[in-house]
Amino acid sequence: MMAYQWFKAFHLVGIVVWFAGLFYLVRLFIYHVEAKEQPEPAQTILQQQYQLMEKRLYNLITTPGMVLTVAMAIGLLTTEPAIFKERWLHIKLAFVVALIAYHVYCGYLMRQLAAGQCTWSSQKLRALNEVPTVFLVAIVLLAVFKNNLPTGIATWGIVGMIILMAITIQLYARKRRLEKEKAQSPDIQPLHPATQSIEATSTTELGV
Repeated sequence: MMAYQWFKAFHLVGIVVWFAGLFYLVRLFIYHVEAKEQPEPAQTILQQQYQLMEKRLYNLITTPGMVLTVAMAIGLLTTEPAIFKERWLHIKLAFVVALIAYHVYCGYLMRQLAAGQCTWSSQKLRALNEVPTVFLVAIVLLAVFKNNLPTGIATWGIVGMIILMAITIQLYARKRRLEKEKAQSPDIQPLHPATQSIEATSTTELGV
């Protein structure tokens, strides 16, 4: 029983560290890509700084968090071998495997960014950044409800959450696009025809 509690405690610690790293890592990817919009030398300085931060976050925090999570999960399973027969655990493990694949792919994107070969836009990366949220919700629901999970409500809830995140990303992209267009527009706006007529009359009256 004591071993189970130790495994569970550090399993939770690993989950917190792992997900914190995954959430922030892709956010750094977004900043890295958007740094291309900056003039030199700011662009190079920012990209080098983000590259260093990404590497440290991935290697020193996110990956150790994943290893700790998986190791402690294996420890938990050894204390309750009968749980292997549970259907909810099979589904949960499938989500965990998908999350590990996501983690590995983030490492691939990090190397692509370092080499200047990443073709992902900041908007696509924002969508990618929401993937761990879906995994986290699904895994937590399975861990809490187990075989009693109301699949209908849970499924529609996750689908609704995904739709909401997609709408939010689109609205944010539109907001940024409008702000960029506004920033690029001339500061001096053309005068209204009525204003031009008044100024012309005033000039004539002054004899200019």
